[in-house]
Parts: sequence; structure tokens; C-alpha cells
Amino acid sequence: MELRILNATDVRLALPMTAAVAAMKKAFAELARGEVTLPLRTQLDVSAHGGVALFMPAYAAGSDALAVKAVAVYPRNAQRGLPTIHGVVLVFEASSGRPVALLEGGALTAIRTGAASGAATDLLARPDARVAAIIGSGVQARTQLEAVCAVRPIQEVRVYSTNPEQAEQFAREMSGQGAIPSCVVVAADADSAVQGADVVCTATTSFTPVFSASALSSGCHVNAVGSFRPDMQEIPTETVRQARLVVDQREAVLAEAGDVIIPLQQGAIDESHIHAELGAIASGQATGREDARQITLFKSVGLAVQDAVAASVALERAEAEGLGTVIQLD
Repeated sequence: MELRILNATDVRLALPMTAAVAAMKKAFAELARGEVTLPLRTQLDVSAHGGVALFMPAYAAGSDALAVKAVAVYPRNAQRGLPTIHGVVLVFEASSGRPVALLEGGALTAIRTGAASGAATDLLARPDARVAAIIGSGVQARTQLEAVCAVRPIQEVRVYSTNPEQAEQFAREMSGQGAIPSCVVVAADADSAVQGADVVCTATTSFTPVFSASALSSGCHVNAVGSFRPDMQEIPTETVRQARLVVDQREAVLAEAGDVIIPLQQGAIDESHIHAELGAIASGQATGREDARQITLFKSVGLAVQDAVAASVALERAEAEGLGTVIQLD
């Protein structure tokens, strides 16, 4: 029995952003049609070391994708010169149950998280969106920008990070990369980054809102991907209240996303404020943006079906192009 192992470089080669965005639209649409088996993630607190471990299985019947991701998120790793996220995705052949691939999970997570925002941006942002603001400067922030630029003709990018040196590095390295414009500038603060932006992406581990609600322009689309715990909040409560709120999955967001849970606890919104799941819009079951002045907000906590479908697409391409290392298990 063979197992194909894809390291981070292999994953990036096997899963270009345009393919990843298409895969995420497919994954969310399958979820909306009830074709996905998706338990809530198992979360293990490793607070003694400032981290959390997450275990996420999924089966997407339409894609025939079966996989489980094991990932550890350690926000303090940045201070140690280590990635915030470590993980792997184990892919099984759905027809037989045999393991067929092991993929480096950090790269896959970053790509599929960015691609989900790319799908949401394509479905919700104004077609004439030209200015993007990125709050955060880590790995996730990079794929957020890559994905937004894959679906909209972005001409100007502003980045803000609480780590100025990392923000400067982000601007240098992302400028002119692929569809990203050469105009990538570091903003003095989050509000100045957000003001006048057509698309805003937040990719931080913040426990408090990272910009002021008054800084957002009408017609803006926001992708919020950093908060994954009930006590984490990147988006101001007032922005959540004002926006047309779209989520990756209601159940997961109501269980895990502080960006939604905290406004609910404050009485600013109720559960009916969630307009739709993204898959319902992708599959035509729900509408997206109503008009050019509406603020839209996509809140995602990340779903295992994204990993399963993304890994399936990456594996197919890796097999075709001979990427990775094949080992014998028996």
C-alpha cells in the first residue's frame, strides 16, 4: 500500500489559488445541499503551552473526498520564530478506506482559508472593487490577499499589523506577486488601512476588534477569518449588526466564532441576523449582495470539508505531475 507525502512546497504547487477558489465554491455548495458528513471539530485545550489542538474529519459525497486534519494553533509561536499553525491532513480513498496521502497542513490550511475568502469575495464584493485592506501580516494574511486578487482587479493594497517589521516584509514580498498589484503599502494604523477600502480581510488572533466600525466605507466587503474561539473578536459589534452576515456554517459559527457569539451575548443581533451560509449563495439557494452600498461580512471558522475537498484536488494534481514522495506502508 502506497502513501503519497506532500510537503508544503508540494502542496503550494499542487493547489494554485484559482483552483483552490473553485474547490471551495464546490465544497460549500455540497455542504448546502446536504451532501457532507461534518462533525463539529474536536478541540483540545493546551493552555499550559498557550495553544490549542484541533481534529477535523469530513466526507464530501459529491467530491468523494474523505480526510481528517489534525492541527495545532500556537499564537505565541511567532515570538519564537515558529509558524502559528502546524498540522497534517490524512486523505483516505473513500471507496476502500485505505490511506492514500499525507499533506502538510499549514500550507493547505492557509490556501483553503484564503480560497474561502476568495469565493466569498467573488460572490459578495462589488464587481468594481479596487482597493483591499489586509489586517495581519502572517501566512494567513498572505493567502487572503492572493485570493482576493484572484477574483477582483485590485489596484491598491494596504496592510496593517501590530508587528511593523513583519508588515514591511509583507509589503515587500507580496508586491507584484502574481495578480497582486505592485502598490502594496503599510498603513499607520488599522483604521487608515480600512478607510475607503472595497475589500477588508482580517487574519489575526485578536481578542478585541481590530478596526473601528466608523472606518468602514459603505459597499465594503469584509472577510473575517482570524477568530476561531468564542472569546476572540476581530470585527466590531456594530459592523456585525450593520452588515449582511454570511457564514461558512451556522452551527460551527454559533459554537465557535466570537465575532458572532459576542454580539449575540450583547443583544446587538439574534441568530436570524445570519443571512445565509456561503454554500447557499454559491448553489443559488440564497441571494448575496443587494446593492452597491451594502456592507457584507463573511465570517468563517474553517470547516473540515474545505480540507477534504482541497486535499482531494491537490492530490489529483500531485499524482498527475509526480509531486511528493511515495512510500510503502506494507
